[in-house]
Amino acid sequence: MAETYAPHFGINNIPYGIARSSQRAEPQAVTRIGDEVIFLAELAKQGSFAEVSHNLTSIFSEKTLNTFAALPKDVHSRVRAIIQDDYKNGIHKSNAEDIKEVTLLLPIQVGDFTDFSVSREHVTNAPKALFGKSQLPSTFHNFPMGYAGRCSSIYVSGTPVSRPVGQYLENGKAVFGASRALDYELEVGAIVGRPISGDADVHAKDMDAHIFGLVLVNDWSSRDIQGYEMRDPLGPFKGKNFATSMSPWIVTLEALKAFETPAPTHEEPIVPYLDDPNSTSYNLTIEAEIVRNGTTTTVCKVGFAHMYWTFRAMLAHNAIGGCPLNSGDLLASGTVSGNKESELACLMELTMNGKEPKKLDDGSELRYLKDGDTVRFTAIAGDASSGVGFGECTGIIKPARSI
Repeated sequence: MAETYAPHFGINNIPYGIARSSQRAEPQAVTRIGDEVIFLAELAKQGSFAEVSHNLTSIFSEKTLNTFAALPKDVHSRVRAIIQDDYKNGIHKSNAEDIKEVTLLLPIQVGDFTDFSVSREHVTNAPKALFGKSQLPSTFHNFPMGYAGRCSSIYVSGTPVSRPVGQYLENGKAVFGASRALDYELEVGAIVGRPISGDADVHAKDMDAHIFGLVLVNDWSSRDIQGYEMRDPLGPFKGKNFATSMSPWIVTLEALKAFETPAPTHEEPIVPYLDDPNSTSYNLTIEAEIVRNGTTTTVCKVGFAHMYWTFRAMLAHNAIGGCPLNSGDLLASGTVSGNKESELACLMELTMNGKEPKKLDDGSELRYLKDGDTVRFTAIAGDASSGVGFGECTGIIKPARSI
């Protein structure tokens, strides 16, 4: 029987998603407590949110959470409190179904996607794995580095991922074919709530007001295609744009408030818009597993609080040059690797680009992902008893399409 991760969804979580079921064919906004999925448009119709000034019956009937995410934080807080009270009083019962009876959909229409790289360990290890030389990028301490990703290939957890095709080097010559170095990247993403206009005066310290919540992200990566296209100072492009997986539940910053922790101290002076005297990260434990031949192997267990740059800084840096941020935009952390081998959050680092293979628990050799492999990410805030987690973000590798 599939794991439901009920302990991740205590009454102090109240995440948001989009779901449908055989009884409720039209997608609508939902939340979850334990294994009960509560359909919020129906809860609104019975009057639960009457004290809230916005038309939540209509908003919760939409097929994405974008409109709800854009509402002020005080509205989110009131909705959260009402859901908790209704659950305690059993008012939700006629509007709930078991998690096994529902289909979870992509919760947000993502209009823009920026993938950052804010783990010092990852940006140091990656050049060594790809090019043989460990080197911290010269700008790492000045601002959060990132690239613009593709939102058209962002998929909800559980969507199969086809092995990408592209050009890479073989015996010193460029060839075209199915990637031979398919990888995952264990990441956390922030969903923009209240939008930021292009002419806004932005400061990192104010950015929590614009973050609706966090999700798990798998930035699937083709290392052979990526390595070839990044030999010149551009990219990544084709090595990344074929698929990105996102977990279906958005965990709000209010649910994560109890798990805030000071972010790392900056080692070099920073410009004023990135200055954040109370810079905050989150106490998360994130795991990655590979399922091969029916056997599950944990390949990474890592925290999040060591990320050098925060989501506040990522939003501010993305917006400071005049780039608007819209509700539903996704800003991901990049690979969350730590210092230890068990904390290396992608196979490029763990196997040094396939040159130092590992063994999975089924006895097979691990360099990169094989067709049929399933990759599963999970995360909790605090410890296992906290009641605040993300569930899972999964994808199974399918063979490359015929060209």
